[in-house]
Amino acid sequence: MIKEETFNLEKRFEGKIALITGAGSGIGRGVALRFATEGASVAIADINTEGIKDTASEVAKIGRKALELRVDVSNIESIQAMVAATVKEFGKIDVFVNAAGIVQSCDLLETTEESWDRIIDINQKGTAFSNQIVAKAMIANVPERVKKAGRADACYGKIINFSSIAGRRGRAFQLHYAASKAAIINITQSYALRLAEYGINVNAISPSVVETPMWNKSITGKAKTLGVSVDAATEEMIRKIPLLRVGTVDDISAAVAFLCSPDANFITGQTLNVDGGFEMN
Repeated sequence: MIKEETFNLEKRFEGKIALITGAGSGIGRGVALRFATEGASVAIADINTEGIKDTASEVAKIGRKALELRVDVSNIESIQAMVAATVKEFGKIDVFVNAAGIVQSCDLLETTEESWDRIIDINQKGTAFSNQIVAKAMIANVPERVKKAGRADACYGKIINFSSIAGRRGRAFQLHYAASKAAIINITQSYALRLAEYGINVNAISPSVVETPMWNKSITGKAKTLGVSVDAATEEMIRKIPLLRVGTVDDISAAVAFLCSPDANFITGQTLNVDGGFEMN
């Protein structure tokens, strides 16, 4: 494992409002802390109430305001309540990071309708409708002159979705998960096209192996399906990564922060691999 660098973070998001789903743990939590460190107030949304409280506590230690929101992204009314509460508290949403998601590994010949529906409802449907409802809130704050012109004169919002390397190609042991993540690439492009006239940029991140509770669950399931140890399954994955290490939450959070910064105002509709070179193999 390489030694992590200490980043000299700028206050690129001073005065900005970031809404982040899946912020109770893993990548979502890391992204929330990154935005807080760079000056943003953060709405922390998750279905895990204890995780929400833990992340909010860390944001408070940084000296930024945190709003705790319990959300079930598979439920549209829950998403609507999350967005409404954020706008009521902060008046706007500048950045939306949709990091909520679940994973499951199983032989595609054994995939059940119940497991399929659960993965698709949370990962695919949750992303599509979270984008829709947040986009409407962002559009409400776009100046009328921009709406009338049909052409933005500045950037008025950033949306980040989460795909995966599993969405880049077929997966014999992750059919439903891979399908949901492939769909997110298309969903991201569709929203990028629709929202361009409002100056709202929509991009996605495609991670490979990242040390998180979700990854631990995924590799445990894969190891069980393959009949090997978790260590053996992990080593097999690492050998496929040219940088020969797993990713960190900081690696992913840095990429999200870049895409949400002014440096990326001319980037939209893209899915960025943050994968240690995995997709080159």
